[in-house]
Amino acid sequence: MLRSAGCRALIPGRIFRTWSRGSERCRSREPSLQRGPERRSAAPGSGSGAGTLSAAGLVCLAFSFFSQDQTEERNPEDDIILLIKKAKLSVIMGKPEDADRFLHQALKLAQQTRNNQAIIYTYIQDDNAVIEMSLKLCSIYASTEQHGFAVEGYKWCIETLEEKIQSQKDLPEESLSAHEKDNTRLLLGMSLDSCARYMISRKQLELAESLYEKALAISRQVQGETHPQTVVLMNDLATVLDMKGHHERAYDYVRRASDLARETSHPDEYVILNNLARVLMHKGRYSEAKLVYEEALKQAESKADQPVIERIREGLEELEAKTLKVQVLGEKSY
Repeated sequence: MLRSAGCRALIPGRIFRTWSRGSERCRSREPSLQRGPERRSAAPGSGSGAGTLSAAGLVCLAFSFFSQDQTEERNPEDDIILLIKKAKLSVIMGKPEDADRFLHQALKLAQQTRNNQAIIYTYIQDDNAVIEMSLKLCSIYASTEQHGFAVEGYKWCIETLEEKIQSQKDLPEESLSAHEKDNTRLLLGMSLDSCARYMISRKQLELAESLYEKALAISRQVQGETHPQTVVLMNDLATVLDMKGHHERAYDYVRRASDLARETSHPDEYVILNNLARVLMHKGRYSEAKLVYEEALKQAESKADQPVIERIREGLEELEAKTLKVQVLGEKSY
């Protein structure tokens, strides 16, 4: 199976793309040799990844990795940790061959010293920070129309996270906290969400629907029904269903999203209302659609959100044309 803001109106993707319960999500952490066993999974090719970081950022990162006093005595575990850090830096700099070499060196040293925890860790390249970097690369590939790389990257991110979540499921709290497990699930949700938006741009609506359903389920389970991200995902799923002509199901989701947006004072309520009005129009409920469009326009104008204002006005023009057609041809409307 395959696996920020920007698009408005019926196009999925709004400002609530944080997918986080706290500021700790996906921070690159120091290797901990006390973690439970996990598997190694090689990240997709990331040759263009260095372009996403500033030169200063790379220098600072390199300094933090390699500024240890080389004259200090280090035990073998210190050397293993340093090699793993070098491997991570190589991934960031788009040098997967160097990363693989450093990991092999770390593994050899871990085997020589019979450090089982270190052996386990050297096989881990499904660290959340690495996966998030790969996910960013997927977005770059998608925006530059490198479809093959984008699809393979999304597939790797999603499958790696699904396997990681499965392997972590039964780990006790002392080995891996519930917060850390949730962060991994949220990263999977973010990956599914990002891939779904890309699949919409590729007109692969069946796949986009499936991805959004899974992302929505994760957001509901981890963050709750009323969380802003959950509301956005309901709206996005409704978008896909509406595009597929499944207007009744689309209405159910967008109606729920608009209700929650109103109850929680969601900052994107007017965007969701715009989608609701469009679905109502597609269902032939023109009178209701007009009222919802007008409310959406009022909110959008109060926030001076010009792109959304323009889309709402376009929707109103389309609605007016459909209403006129009904009046001329005597078609049924509600």
